[in-house]
Amino acid sequence: DGSQLCTGSRDNSICRWDTATGECLGRAAISRNLVTHLCWVPGEPYIIQSSEDKTIRVWDSRELQVAHSFPAKQHLQTCCDASPDGRYCLSSSSGSAGRGGEATLWDLRQTRSQVREYKGHFQTTTSCVFLPWGPALTPSIATSSCDSTVKVWDRDTGACLVTLCLEGSGPLASLAACDSSTLLCASSASGIHLLRLRHGTSLALEEVAAF
Repeated sequence: DGSQLCTGSRDNSICRWDTATGECLGRAAISRNLVTHLCWVPGEPYIIQSSEDKTIRVWDSRELQVAHSFPAKQHLQTCCDASPDGRYCLSSSSGSAGRGGEATLWDLRQTRSQVREYKGHFQTTTSCVFLPWGPALTPSIATSSCDSTVKVWDRDTGACLVTLCLEGSGPLASLAACDSSTLLCASSASGIHLLRLRHGTSLALEEVAAF
């Protein structure tokens, strides 16, 4: 409801804040838990957290206690996202020379297990997002990478549906989904890129503007 904010830090801690007063409502820390990203699970009191210790954690925001930790990956975890229905979460991995760099789908329900991986980036995958559902698109996710590419994947099969290379952009830093066909992508060398998915005989991902 916007009344609380959660933050994470490289000092191994996460904090919960009252957005109206700015008061810190709680703080928790775990050794070597260098926080890289946080996201709320829609409709739930849970927070997903990625870390440089290669672990994805699910926190109960009410007591700031770890409710679940998924098995550690082989590489640093750079980003996380929760699906709109709260059933799944995504994480992305560091990597280089084609090793690592995958995104991973995790089940947040009772099994709380790894579902599948999305492999195809040649360097660190910096961001991963669920795309809002649309009538012309199967359940999908998008990833961005230090290899200057954005990829859209079929969530359920793991197939890469389309790849866009933003030449000259340098490493891509983050992604945000505006709707089921529009993405914003931040780059290190050329600002913010507005991307659009076009549906025709085949799916296409195009850059339509840059800021």
